[in-house]
Amino acid sequence: MFGLNKNLRKKVTRTAATHRDSLRKNLEHRLELARANGNETLVRKLEAEANYLRLD
Repeated sequence: MFGLNKNLRKKVTRTAATHRDSLRKNLEHRLELARANGNETLVRKLEAEANYLRLD
């Protein structure tokens, strides 16, 4: 019984980490494109998003 809970917790933790990594990579890509296009307004918004999500 307790082993099941431990395994489930590990899976949830791993899934959350994978999701967070996906968010970070997507945000980094969007930032790269905004910078390449010289869109400073979008860069600032994306940096604020990263800060809000604590991905920076």
